[in-house]
Amino acid sequence: MLLKVTFLGTSGTIPSPNRNPSSIFIQFEGTRLLFDCGEGTQRQMMIAKTGFKIDSVFITHLHTDHFIGLFGLIETMSLNERNERLRIFVPEEEVGFLRSLFKMFGYQNLSYSIEVYGLKDGDEVDFGKFKVLAFKTDHIVPSLGFALIEKERPGKFDRAKAEALGIPPGPLYSKLVKGESVELDGRIITPDMVVGPKRRGRKVVYTGDTRPTDRTVEVARDADLLIHDSSFTSDLIDWAVKSKHSTAREAAEVAKRANVKILVLTHISARYKDVKPILDEAKSVFESVIVAEDLMSIDVKYSN
Repeated sequence: MLLKVTFLGTSGTIPSPNRNPSSIFIQFEGTRLLFDCGEGTQRQMMIAKTGFKIDSVFITHLHTDHFIGLFGLIETMSLNERNERLRIFVPEEEVGFLRSLFKMFGYQNLSYSIEVYGLKDGDEVDFGKFKVLAFKTDHIVPSLGFALIEKERPGKFDRAKAEALGIPPGPLYSKLVKGESVELDGRIITPDMVVGPKRRGRKVVYTGDTRPTDRTVEVARDADLLIHDSSFTSDLIDWAVKSKHSTAREAAEVAKRANVKILVLTHISARYKDVKPILDEAKSVFESVIVAEDLMSIDVKYSN
C-alpha cells in the first residue's frame, strides 16, 4: 500500500528563494492529507502535481507560516466546484478563532462545507486502515504534533504449509488471511496453522514547531519517519529555547532515543543558505538523517 510523504514547504517562519513555509502532503492509498498549510502551499501542490483533492487538513498551530495558505487553497477548491466536505483539525484552544475567520471570509457560502474540529493530546482521528494521533508539543502558542499510524497488518501467509495441508489455492487462502477458520474434508483449518503473527504498520510522525519533549520520544518510538523541527544549529541554542524551537542536535537526540528509522529535519531557518552545518550537527548524534528540501518525496516502505 502506498504511503508517500511530499514536502511542500520546509522553511522556518519566513520563505526563502528555495523554501516555502511549512506544509507536508501525505498520501495513504487513496486518502490525501495536508499537515500545515503555509503561504503558497497551493502553488507548491501544483508544482508537485499532488492535485487539490484533500480529505483532511491538520494544523499544528495557528502561527501564520503554518496556516495562512489555507485561505487561497479553500477558495481554489470552491472555484473547482468541490462538493465533498473538508475537515480541518487544529489545537482545541483555536477552534473558535479559526471558525470566526472563516465566517468573516464568507466561507459558509462555498460549494462545499468546512468543518473545524479541535484536538488535544491523545485524540485520534480514524481513517480505516490508519489513524492520526495528536500529541502535545512545546511551542509558544497551543500546539500539537501528529503521528500517522497504520493499523496492524495480517501475518504472512505460508503457502508451503497450506499446500502441505491440502488447501487448494483460491478463496480459502483469502479467508485464512482475514483471520477466518475454514473447513476442508471434515477438518477445521485455523489461521494460525498457515498465517504468521500480525505485522506492525508504518508510522510517520510530524512535530511541527516545538522544543524537544519526552512526549515526542514516546509517540515516535520505532517510527519509520520522524519529521522534526530543526530551526537552528546549537550555537543558537539560547534563541531556540526562547522561541521554543529545536536545534539539529536536539532533534537528532530525540530520534536516537525514539529509535526511529529515518529522521527528516525541517523548518530550516532562512539564515542557512547552506544546510551542511545542520546536517553535520545532526549526524554527529544520529546517522540516518536527511534535511528536507521543498518538493522532496519519500515513499515509506514496509520493513517486514
